[in-house]
Amino acid sequence: MGCLYCFLGLLLLAARLPLDAAKRFHDVLSSERPSGHMREHNRLNGWSSDENDWNEKLYPMWKRGDPRWRNSWKGGHVQAVLTSDSPALVGSNITFVVNLVFPRCQKEDANGNIVYEKNCRNGTGPSPDLYVYNWTAWAEDSDWGNDTAQSFHVFPDGRPFPHHHRWRKWSFVYVFHTLGQYFQKLGQCSASVSINTTNVTLGPQFMEVTVFRRDRRTYVPIAKVKDVYVVTDQILIFVNMSQKNDRNSSDETFLRDIPIMFNVLIHDPSHFLSASTINYKWNFGDNTGLFVSNNHTLNHTYVLNGTFNLNLTVQAAVPGPCPSPSPRPPRPTPSFSPVDDSPLELWEIPDEDCKIHRYGHFKATITIVEGILEVNIVEMTEVLMPVPQPDDPLMDFVVTCQGTPTEVCTVVSDPTCQVAQDTVCNPVEVDVGDACLLTVRRAFNGSGTYCVNLTLGDSASLALTSTLVSVPGRHLGSPLRMANGGALASVGCLAILVTVIALLVYKKHKEYKPIENSTEVKGKGLDGFLEHAKVKFFPRCQEKDPLLKNPPRVL
Repeated sequence: MGCLYCFLGLLLLAARLPLDAAKRFHDVLSSERPSGHMREHNRLNGWSSDENDWNEKLYPMWKRGDPRWRNSWKGGHVQAVLTSDSPALVGSNITFVVNLVFPRCQKEDANGNIVYEKNCRNGTGPSPDLYVYNWTAWAEDSDWGNDTAQSFHVFPDGRPFPHHHRWRKWSFVYVFHTLGQYFQKLGQCSASVSINTTNVTLGPQFMEVTVFRRDRRTYVPIAKVKDVYVVTDQILIFVNMSQKNDRNSSDETFLRDIPIMFNVLIHDPSHFLSASTINYKWNFGDNTGLFVSNNHTLNHTYVLNGTFNLNLTVQAAVPGPCPSPSPRPPRPTPSFSPVDDSPLELWEIPDEDCKIHRYGHFKATITIVEGILEVNIVEMTEVLMPVPQPDDPLMDFVVTCQGTPTEVCTVVSDPTCQVAQDTVCNPVEVDVGDACLLTVRRAFNGSGTYCVNLTLGDSASLALTSTLVSVPGRHLGSPLRMANGGALASVGCLAILVTVIALLVYKKHKEYKPIENSTEVKGKGLDGFLEHAKVKFFPRCQEKDPLLKNPPRVL
């Protein structure tokens, strides 16, 4: 009898050997084993337990450093990049995306095949082949309905591939693994999966992805990647602060007496909070009280200089599990009544639409300083130069402002204010407390209409104003022309006056002399003087003189 028991024990042991030798998903994918309680609590919808068997014959898996990894892909190594929209608010969905990065000069075409890029050279020169992997031809060799093909059109756990019209383009098998569970998926060079975090333990978790490529009647591992994701019960918020005339909003230094715009951004990529009622409670730290709003934007003006602590609390009512029904207390019964052995009555089950309040917090330290609040151009005048004017006309801009600027910059653009032509910046010295009144002189590239942007700035602020200015050109009535014309007129009048005086003197002192003697005095005396003055001040026109070589000068 004892031998019989021994024999039966050996048979049972032999029967268990294949089961013990078979690898399971957690043996192949990860060395981390969550506890049974964690495994049961973190159940993911549509995922399977990693206690299932792994088909190692169809899906071989190698350890890190195994030399077979170097031959898993033609022409180099494939890298898998895993990203997610973590962190996620518990109850929301979190999405994971895997992208494959192929070796240089390789890409995936529209049919899912891996081909060499045209005109791309790697270290070994252009490849004579068109395909790295022509999986379309492989798929045509195997019929979906063939019993032999069915044996290798399966996932690592033996489940058949989904019969989809695009299956021929799906040449990669993705195995996602987290929280003691796995999810299998076919895809091309990119794949994504989403999980609901209602049953996920708060805190950081790991997601691992293993990628296999098709190799006719087997599958070859080509990449493995791991990343951390976070599940939290806090609403993740960020506040964008902006202000007119503020020079740098990232330094959290703003200007007094100008409204600051606060815009609350909530990290909710799965739109989990889209149907929730959200309240924003503001405390600006300047003794103005508590502001409650249901709008994600708010303006606030600080009227004093100093440092203030900003506090924001965001509250949202989100869908959540309803509490378990609580038992009713037993009804009091008279002492003479028989005791009822029926179980305790339960309270009515509450409505299924239960709400849970989630909160988010934001804190910041804000510094308020003086700044340039306003700038205006009150006058524009053309600069009239008494000396010969330069090629570029000049304009003066009289500017007033509120504040104490240390720098002034002007940008001269085309009339549409789109194409900048010239930018000039100069330091400004204005004493604190004095009125801000500046005259800015700028040169323009000829006459025409220009757009002028004028900016006054200090270490914390910038104030801008713009205007269109029409710069006149040179004309006859300009001061420069008038000055030159006046000088010529004065010289002409003086010459005429001298001539008239000379004629009067000549008539008064003229004496009769015989004609024959006139040749002796030709060119001498008063006649010579008058003739000389006539030629000097009233030259005859030589416009048709053939000896004239150069045109007359324009003065």
